[in-house]
Amino acid sequence: METVYVNSPLGITKIIGDENGIAVISVSDVGSNEVSAKIPEVLKEAVSQLEEYFEGKRTGFDLKLNPQGTEFQQKVWKALLEIPYGKTISYMDQTKKLGDIKAIRAVASANGKNPLWIVVPCHRVIGTNGSLTGYAGGLSRKKWLLEHENPSTQQRLF
Repeated sequence: METVYVNSPLGITKIIGDENGIAVISVSDVGSNEVSAKIPEVLKEAVSQLEEYFEGKRTGFDLKLNPQGTEFQQKVWKALLEIPYGKTISYMDQTKKLGDIKAIRAVASANGKNPLWIVVPCHRVIGTNGSLTGYAGGLSRKKWLLEHENPSTQQRLF
């Protein structure tokens, strides 16, 4: 597995992957990791697509993914990929789509263990009342990502 650390507007992004796909994309506060001087060939496309996302030029990702998790977690993460850019759903809606409303805590837990920050968009899942809840990257990052994907436009006064 290759690893690269790159700057993003939300901190240092760590990407881990190999020829089988990207296994981890995570973020940490600036200063906790050194930015990599060289990007491994196998990770260049992931770095490029994330840069395009942050520049507002990309609304979806086309990467070979290889996250490691249980069968249930894989099912939950796959369902997250169906949430369109700029849209949100509630944890309850996500749980209903997966077919078992009693599994809401397990679904929320699987979201929290999502190893592919931004690319598998768990930040698009919110509380039933519209609140920003439960985000491993921190609620300030979740808010930033949602605003980045759905910026409010200034209304014209005249």
